[in-house]
Amino acid sequence: MKAVVYTQHGLPISDPQSLQEIELPMPLAGPHDLLVEVRAISVNPVDTKIRLGSPVTEPRVLGWDASGIVRGVGSAVTLFKEGDEVFYAGSLVRPGSNSQFQAVDERIVGRKPATLDFAQAAALPPTSITA
Repeated sequence: MKAVVYTQHGLPISDPQSLQEIELPMPLAGPHDLLVEVRAISVNPVDTKIRLGSPVTEPRVLGWDASGIVRGVGSAVTLFKEGDEVFYAGSLVRPGSNSQFQAVDERIVGRKPATLDFAQAAALPPTSITA
């Protein structure tokens, strides 16, 4: 799957090496995970702070605020099923949402409001958590 990563911290965003598109293996869903086909992401200050200040030894996928469609579920998932439209703020200790697919714990996911498109729903997590 395609993903956008950073491999060096501290680079200005205008540097061509700041963010790179690479191929990564498809994530595997753990027992409580949803495998989400990411349809939209939003960028918030955490993305910038992590990219500028967190050294890496391997490519790191940024992005934690996203919306998409559930394409697979872990063995212990009870809250969602394949085909559900969802939105979420992911976990800093897992690969981010700047990828085609992301494994995310169902317990930090919400159903995407039907009145919002994917881009609008992806913008909700940072502002709604702050509120």
